[in-house]
Amino acid sequence: MINERLPALSPEAPRRQGQGFIRALAALIIAPSSWKVVGEFPNVPRLVAIAAPHSSNWDGFFGIAVAYWLRLGAHWMGKSQLFRFGLGPLMRALGGIETDRSNAQGAVGQMAEQFRQREKLWLFIAPEGTRKPVTKWRSGFWHIAEAAKVPIFPVAIDFPSKTFHLGPLIHTTGDQDKDFQTIYEYYRPFRGKGGKHAVPDQGRAAVDGGG
Repeated sequence: MINERLPALSPEAPRRQGQGFIRALAALIIAPSSWKVVGEFPNVPRLVAIAAPHSSNWDGFFGIAVAYWLRLGAHWMGKSQLFRFGLGPLMRALGGIETDRSNAQGAVGQMAEQFRQREKLWLFIAPEGTRKPVTKWRSGFWHIAEAAKVPIFPVAIDFPSKTFHLGPLIHTTGDQDKDFQTIYEYYRPFRGKGGKHAVPDQGRAAVDGGG
């Protein structure tokens, strides 16, 4: 059974309604795979979620499939170009939130405003920005969480064990370096495909005391 490999959503988690066809496709991805999710979803209505390391197309497909199977109302940021040519309704139905580069608030300010306007919002961001190894993560997720005063929800993707680990909420302190070290400490044990470290080069130096 699919649900035996997935934790239940928490009461405060945002939920998605309808989209039965996509949910059926999600089941076709989850059922034959050996991937699973361990841990618990946090019981808060608003957060910034990050997932790493992203090292294959499969972990991305599985993660998206899990969200649709559970009816999790996950959202993501998208450039305004993705919402043009009549694609806006589709992108928003899939969880997209449009960001406008010309807006004086910037992406961080726009997302902070979205959190202020919405009763429930789980915003998912890839801190690496690519499947390739990186020396450091992008810090946008931290700035959004700090500006919106919402916690960060770390999700670790461990390729060797084919497991998504749901971590504890991390609350920003205003000290980016300190908070990143806390986040990197959580991700330290996990590996991606081919032994890719979850923690980037600069992060490993920081948690090991070398930088």
